[in-house]
Amino acid sequence: MATILLNNIHKSYGRDEVIQEVNCEVADGELLVIVGPSGCGKSTLLRMIAGLENITEGEISIGGRVVNDLEPADRDIAMVFQNYALYPHMSVYNNMAYGLKIRGLPKDEIEQRVKRAAETLEIGEYLKRSPRQLSGGQRQRVAMGRAIVREPSVFLFDEPLSNLDAKLRVQMRLEIKKLQQRLGITSVYVTHDQIEAMTLGQRLMVLNGGFVEQLGTPIELYERPATEFVAGFIGSPAMNFISAKINSTGGSVILGGGMEFAIPEDTFTRHAEREVTLGIRPEDLLLDKGEGTSGSTTVLTAHLIEHLGADTLIHGQFGTDQTDVIVRLGGIQQIKPGELLPLRLLPNKVHLFNVDDGKRLD
Repeated sequence: MATILLNNIHKSYGRDEVIQEVNCEVADGELLVIVGPSGCGKSTLLRMIAGLENITEGEISIGGRVVNDLEPADRDIAMVFQNYALYPHMSVYNNMAYGLKIRGLPKDEIEQRVKRAAETLEIGEYLKRSPRQLSGGQRQRVAMGRAIVREPSVFLFDEPLSNLDAKLRVQMRLEIKKLQQRLGITSVYVTHDQIEAMTLGQRLMVLNGGFVEQLGTPIELYERPATEFVAGFIGSPAMNFISAKINSTGGSVILGGGMEFAIPEDTFTRHAEREVTLGIRPEDLLLDKGEGTSGSTTVLTAHLIEHLGADTLIHGQFGTDQTDVIVRLGGIQQIKPGELLPLRLLPNKVHLFNVDDGKRLD
């Protein structure tokens, strides 16, 4: 087991700086997920921890030992790649045992480790098969088994599920989470899939253009995103964003798309007459059934209805500027395109962001 410490990490290719001032401590036994869009630098950061990329500036330590100048083999890490990287001419057993043989471990110990890992991953019956005789999920388990038998201090996962179909991804996601909890090995997991990140990580690091936008638990990022980017990236469907303005007269209200509603007095006082971006999640927009509950109402014109079984997504527009929004309602809703729907917005579910830099307004 080991703690990973990233101290002021930078990575440049010539004049292009792809990682900029990353600071983070991954606690012993923690599973940290690095998430972000393609090209944000998440795989580069993981490869620097692994020793596959040189660090331009900063310091990485694993288990209290600075590893900047250590080769990957000397860092006591094991990495699971996106493409499995199995030897096609070797059996499953030999794929899992190969690294241990190179290290010169006794044959009996190698056999014990491989069989123990195979039992853990439920692939014991496939040890004599070749990789081409396995499904994608089984190959991924072999790749994970090859990492487990090394008994490393740190696991590194580089988008290991991206080649699997949707159903298998869910299954393997659960397997990885259960495995990491059972083994208690410090792990860093890279993905571009925010659902994968939310369900796997004890904490998430959201990267954008090489910068850390926010670092925290999945619930913290979901309920209190630090920036507009995080708010739009975490959550499915994505958060709705509406141009708005905090009014200076007529009470503590905010205007957006023709809708008007109350906001806290301190927000009104500090940000009066300010142009802002209002964020509201699809599940926090409700149909007004005339029950007299708190909130402000406008009329939504429904354009596209998506029935997902447990939920219904309504794509439509509201307000004088025809703002596009998505509404998420529970169950199957009998709504037709073109229908006018009274839409209610709850003020306590609203997020406000600065127009200039996208940062959250408290």
